[in-house]
Amino acid sequence: MTRCGCVALIGAPNAGKSTITNNFVGSKVSIVSPKAQTTRTTIKGIGIYDNTQIIFLDTPGIFSPKRRLDRAMVASAWDGSGDADINVLVVDAKRGMNEETSAIIDELIKRNAHAVLAFNKIELVDEERIEELKEEFENVFAFDAVFAFSAQSGDHIHEFYQYLADNLPESPWYYPEEQMSDMPLRLLAAEIVREKLFLNLRQELPYALTVEPELWEHKEDGSIRAEMTIYVAREGQKSIILGKNGAMIKKIGQSAREELEELLEERIHLFLYVKVREKWVDDPARYGDWNLNFKA
Repeated sequence: MTRCGCVALIGAPNAGKSTITNNFVGSKVSIVSPKAQTTRTTIKGIGIYDNTQIIFLDTPGIFSPKRRLDRAMVASAWDGSGDADINVLVVDAKRGMNEETSAIIDELIKRNAHAVLAFNKIELVDEERIEELKEEFENVFAFDAVFAFSAQSGDHIHEFYQYLADNLPESPWYYPEEQMSDMPLRLLAAEIVREKLFLNLRQELPYALTVEPELWEHKEDGSIRAEMTIYVAREGQKSIILGKNGAMIKKIGQSAREELEELLEERIHLFLYVKVREKWVDDPARYGDWNLNFKA
């Protein structure tokens, strides 16, 4: 008997949903950054636990949207929730019940939805605080189960995986055993470039940017030529990314290339370009590749 199903990880930005997904898969399929709203579309992370294939839906953080892109991201998160066999509300244990998480619970109640509660980042709080959080959250919603773990270190996370493996429906596996994601490699490469932008620029990084794959070509010598365009909204943002004499873009490109080569075990020739497109966030073509609803 085998089991298989989808588990939607929903929650406020920076709750650690992508870290859970990567921990389970055992490889990077979703980018991680201290910057809020890093995940922009629902990403599948696929793995086997016991006899169960678990398909994690790593959704964008749910918050109060102000722009078109924000609305599309939040819509993607709730779409992922609607497609799942099990919904998991992931909560940063240090933040607890903030305004965003409270609004998510209100929406779950409106949808008459079931959910599992998962407190992440327990290394940041003491055990007494965890017990207080459990009581606070269970007073406002009847969760099917409650877990507390650290996705970063893996402490106590296997009890969570075991619960999911035992409670997903009996079914053949949807994907080959070795498959870790359904994201095309060119999009994964673009996401890794975006992660390196976040990690290297932090506060200086303009939020209104996107990375689009322009070329993903297998060469005769077995290597891959990858060309990516970074779109920004203003000329001043372009100079930030390029850095003095192109030093920053070179550093970002080298870091992304090294990680891609390690992940794919192939030689990568990575070329990055930076272009100004003032209203890229209102361009429907920028939403298509990422399965975001432009009209959300």
